[in-house]
Amino acid sequence: MEKKLLFLEKILKYNFKKKSILEKALTHKSYNNNINNEKLEFLGDRVLGLIISERLLEKFPEEKEGIIDKKFANLVNKRTCSLIANKINLKKFIYLGSSHKKLDRSSDKITSDCLEAIVGAIYLDGGLKSAEKFIDYFWGEHLLRSNITLIDSKTKLQEFSLKKFKVLPKYIFSKKTGPQHRPMFKTEVQIPNSKKIIGIGSSKKNAQQDAANKLLKLLDI
Repeated sequence: MEKKLLFLEKILKYNFKKKSILEKALTHKSYNNNINNEKLEFLGDRVLGLIISERLLEKFPEEKEGIIDKKFANLVNKRTCSLIANKINLKKFIYLGSSHKKLDRSSDKITSDCLEAIVGAIYLDGGLKSAEKFIDYFWGEHLLRSNITLIDSKTKLQEFSLKKFKVLPKYIFSKKTGPQHRPMFKTEVQIPNSKKIIGIGSSKKNAQQDAANKLLKLLDI
């Protein structure tokens, strides 16, 4: 167990004064319902948000708040966190209960939550400066890529529809399929003079983005 934690510390580039706080950050509630990483994840999410907000304001002092907000959302969302967690192979180190081992060890939510818990653990163990170093290192390349302002498909379709037709795109939730732990959602979208397009995603929001993206491609926008 000790070797496993030492190996992870090398990957994280941070040595914990209290190894127990790292163990807690790695513990999913399915493994221990009383002592787990939920509160550390809650804290880490706030610490991450604070530091990323500060970095964005430093990096883009002239940028409008709305664009900063979009960049922020892209940097702290579960997708980015899971990309970083997967890059360091964090799933190998997470303590999961037997009911989750086969099913959810690679779940993006579990790995991204664990990464945020590690941010919280580093903050408690080493203070804000240590958390800043960790975030600067692992989120650095994503911050660099945020030089390019990306407008998500749903926003882009909304802007087009409002400009051309003076109405918002119409989204209609179609259905939810799949098992409880891995649901799939279907959503239709349509604007005036367009076909109804179906989007699929792991959440209603993702399904809407997928539908909007498909319609934009169909309209060659």
